[in-house]
Amino acid sequence: MTSEEIRPATAADVTAVKAVTDAAYTPYIERIGVVPLPMRADHAAEVAAGKVFVTGDPVVGLVVVEAFPDHLFLDSIAVRPDAHGRGVGRRLLHFVDARARALGLPEVRLYTNALMWENQKIYPKYGYELVGRRVDGGYDRLHYRKRLG
Repeated sequence: MTSEEIRPATAADVTAVKAVTDAAYTPYIERIGVVPLPMRADHAAEVAAGKVFVTGDPVVGLVVVEAFPDHLFLDSIAVRPDAHGRGVGRRLLHFVDARARALGLPEVRLYTNALMWENQKIYPKYGYELVGRRVDGGYDRLHYRKRLG
């Protein structure tokens, strides 16, 4: 595997999936006042369910996606902080679009915490539009969607 390829995660990747997720989301704990949900996920179950795709050797980035009848839900995207600025996140977002198209789904949906202000600048650059804001279980979430052409 080259460092650019994105592949389904395997059981052997679970430790790396947790490590990359924790590294990516830990800086937000103080800002948002709670542990981000991706850090509390059952990574082994998500990998076993085929929801996790990774890139890098060793793993430097990942996405967690789930297909629904009318959209692909991007549950989490994580890039190791020391890999920021190398196009990993961009490649992962393009992969999510391609995955949705391959599954015949017309759009991708995601949400992000309103206090993760960096994401409010990133997602619109990749074609996502803000469609709502809701508080759910103490998390103030901005909901986005991207319609695929």
